[in-house]
Amino acid sequence: MPHEMAPPDLEAAFRATGELLAAEGYSVAVVVVGGAALALRGIVGRGTFDVDVIARAEDRGDGVVLVEAEPVPAALQAAISTVARDLRLPGDWMNTVVGRQWPHGLPPGMLEELAWRTYDGLSVGLAGRRALIALKMFAAVDRGPGSVHVQDLAALAPDDVELGEAAAWVREQDAAPEFPAILEEVLAHVRGNR
Repeated sequence: MPHEMAPPDLEAAFRATGELLAAEGYSVAVVVVGGAALALRGIVGRGTFDVDVIARAEDRGDGVVLVEAEPVPAALQAAISTVARDLRLPGDWMNTVVGRQWPHGLPPGMLEELAWRTYDGLSVGLAGRRALIALKMFAAVDRGPGSVHVQDLAALAPDDVELGEAAAWVREQDAAPEFPAILEEVLAHVRGNR
């Protein structure tokens, strides 16, 4: 059975990962979205089963830029594996599956609204409100109105302007004929639960 990680568990895993990276002389910055970002920002009270990394960040001298999450640097992958073993977490407790979003474009406010936390050699950028609303809306449309993503979206309590901005981004993500109707259903559900 997968291990749900509450905020203290996430902090411990990040700290252990950062210590391993620093011991090897590495520094890596990742951008985290999903349940981990929501939990660590105090928006939801539940834990999460994994840490979704949508991008990495690099300081190019004239500022921080986001780059694709893949390929995962070898030092980070080794640290993730060691932490999984030591803390009895799944091998993919930190993964880049959501990073497949990269070719389709990142949601609004992704870079500008990051909240950074540093754990020795690991810097974790927690996605901001606008990006979380857009990504949770996209996941809710993809998984349906009964999913945990709708609950997370409701916990974010977006106003009409935020919903509109997120919906505009979500509409660009999928061209399936049924997609707009499901999006409207999710929007109606969120508006109805305010």
